[in-house]
Amino acid sequence: MVKHAYCKRRRPPFFRPVPTRSRCDGWTETRQCLFLAELYLSGTVSTAARKVDMSRMSAYRLRGRPDAHSFARAWDYVLMPPGSGRMPAERTDWRKVTQSDLVERVEAGFAQPVIYRGKVTAIRRKPDISALLRLVRRVGSKPAAPRDGGSG
Repeated sequence: MVKHAYCKRRRPPFFRPVPTRSRCDGWTETRQCLFLAELYLSGTVSTAARKVDMSRMSAYRLRGRPDAHSFARAWDYVLMPPGSGRMPAERTDWRKVTQSDLVERVEAGFAQPVIYRGKVTAIRRKPDISALLRLVRRVGSKPAAPRDGGSG
């Protein structure tokens, strides 16, 4: 069995893609998945960014955005050596997440590039069940509107 250099890295995990404006030459969800897959295969940010037709600096700008925590964690996870332990779970302070943020999280869900024989073959999607349950709990806990009790 031939050991490749990418065997010393971890496959990209599920992550929440960074919401961006829709542009054909921008960081789309697909391009973010391809970048993480190329980062896994090459091990360098410059090469991975070049493979997805983006610059190294734009990749770091995307990573530095305030809403890119999940993408940055996936990036770190890919470059972390396999024997170095597990990354701590992402902690979200759910008290500070607005209802519209929860709706966005439910609609976007998670994505993960599927790599087979050194190539990206698909993008696996998974719903954000945690955000959905939080949203249901918030919506379901609101008191019902008072009925008009006037005599008709």
